[in-house]
Amino acid sequence: MQKFYLSINYVDFKICDEESDFLMNYEYRRDYIPQTTSHNRRPSFALEPTTITIHNTGNPSSTAKNERAWLTNTSNTRVASFHIVIDEKEAIEVLPLNEVAWHAGDGSGVKSGNRTSIGIEICESGNYSITLNHAIELVAKMLYERSWGIDRLRRHYDWSGKNCPRLMNADGKWSEWATFVNKVNEKLQSLKQEISNEPPKGTDTDNGEHGNGSVESGAHKMSIEDANKVIKFLSAAYFATENKEARSEFNRLANELRKASGQKPANG
Repeated sequence: MQKFYLSINYVDFKICDEESDFLMNYEYRRDYIPQTTSHNRRPSFALEPTTITIHNTGNPSSTAKNERAWLTNTSNTRVASFHIVIDEKEAIEVLPLNEVAWHAGDGSGVKSGNRTSIGIEICESGNYSITLNHAIELVAKMLYERSWGIDRLRRHYDWSGKNCPRLMNADGKWSEWATFVNKVNEKLQSLKQEISNEPPKGTDTDNGEHGNGSVESGAHKMSIEDANKVIKFLSAAYFATENKEARSEFNRLANELRKASGQKPANG
C-alpha cells in the first residue's frame, strides 16, 4: 500500500512503500534570508516579475546549501543576491519570488533585470548534467504555472553583458544556452500535454450525477475561488512526481474539488 504526503511549507513529495522510501530527484524548499541581512541583500522591494534570468554560480565546488549560507556569511560584503539556487540534490528558494533580488548587475531602474526578473543560480559542483536537468524541469514548471513561454527566459548576459551563465557559453557562441532553452520548451510542452490529456482514474466526469459523498448541485460547500486555489496547490505536487498512480490521484482530488464547488470535472 502506498501513502502520499505533501508538505504545505514547500513541495516535498514522497511516495512511501511498506518496504522502502522513494524521494524525488531533488527537493524544493524555502529558506529565506532575513530582512536584516547585511549589504541590502534583501531590500524587500515588491517584484512583479516578467522574466526568469538564468545564472551559473561561477564556483565549481559550491552547493546550493553553501550558496544559501554565503548570503548570510558575515565575511560576504557583496550587494548581490538571487531567488533560487539549484544543484543535483535540491533547489532552495532564498528570497520570495515577489521580492526584488540583486542578481542582474544592471542597477535598480524600474525596467532593470533586478526589478523585473526572477534570478535562478545553477550550481557547477557535483554532477552538472543532473543539476542541469533539474534546472530544466524547474524552469519549465515555473513557466507553466505563470502561463509563460520560453520568450520569458533571459541570460545574466542579456542584462549586463556578463559572461553568465558561463557554462552555457563554453564555445563562445552560446550553443549550450540554445540547447537549454530548447529542452525547457520540450519539457514545457510535455507538461501542457500531460495536464490536458491525462484522464483521471476512477473519476465520474458526468456533472449531473455525484457519488461517493460528492456534494449535489445547489448545495456546494466550497467556493470556486477556494477550490481553484487548492487545485493550483495540488498542481505543484502533480509536477513534483512522475509516478502515474500519484498523478491520477491528484487529478481525482482536483475533480472532486471542482464538483464540490459546482464546476465541471476535467475530462482529461
